[in-house]
Amino acid sequence: MSLYESNHARLVRLAGSLKELRGEYVSRVSNDCDLRLTVLERAAYTVTCEFTYLLGEAPRHTYPDLTLRVYLDANLTEAQGWAVEHEHPRLRQLRAAAERELDQRWARNMMLNKWLEYCMDRGHSFRLT
Repeated sequence: MSLYESNHARLVRLAGSLKELRGEYVSRVSNDCDLRLTVLERAAYTVTCEFTYLLGEAPRHTYPDLTLRVYLDANLTEAQGWAVEHEHPRLRQLRAAAERELDQRWARNMMLNKWLEYCMDRGHSFRLT
């Protein structure tokens, strides 16, 4: 749970109040790919979104297409899924190494945690408040 708590704290730093998220947000910074956060579903205590890079020119590719579940009442954020196929060798390696469900969850959430930190270091922000 501490990993999910860390993911949540980092996402709040990147996006501001998660209770206010609606629609689609794109962060653009120099020397990095555009970053997109899209709200897919809202419920009373959860928000489901997609978090991904936008790569190349139109038609743009998206990687790694992480599906996030934000638990608003518990202040937790879990990476629930990611793209089935990955072009990046390191992502393929992580996926192949994580055979069991628990290993898959750990790999997805560790990747999310490091990626959120990287995005903030690059200057990305979706902050609404």
